[in-house]
Amino acid sequence: MVDAAWLAAETQALAAMLLESHQRAFNRPLITAAQTGRSRRLLCQELFACGFPVLAHGTEQDPKLSYANAAALQLWDSHWDELIGMPSRLTAPDSERAERSSALGQAKRLDAVQNYRGIRISRKGRRFMIDNARIWTLWDAGERVCGQAACFRDWWQI
Repeated sequence: MVDAAWLAAETQALAAMLLESHQRAFNRPLITAAQTGRSRRLLCQELFACGFPVLAHGTEQDPKLSYANAAALQLWDSHWDELIGMPSRLTAPDSERAERSSALGQAKRLDAVQNYRGIRISRKGRRFMIDNARIWTLWDAGERVCGQAACFRDWWQI
């Protein structure tokens, strides 16, 4: 039996890095399941199903999405294969991309920001506001920056 794409070994490693980097940035776990000793697979399953959107992108010049949990996939009207690999800038409407880029730049300089607010757009063109978002830097075990992640619990259609 083949695992779902979001349970692939590299995605499990990314999910672990995402959780560890969040703990480092905000001094609190992203999800309650993020405890020492839990298997990567279980953590990956918990993160995917946690109920609020979590996304990540890499460090490319035009960063591409590398992670989206079930809540993010639903909010962006997407499937894993449609969203993963898509330039992350496309998650925001054209008119909001400069402001989004500024927030990501601030998060990069500070390693993390909280209380971000902005307009996003789904793949089907639905616009929604995200509020009280956290954005943080992803660090690997060698202390290298590997991307950025974001999560939020507050959003509404506009």
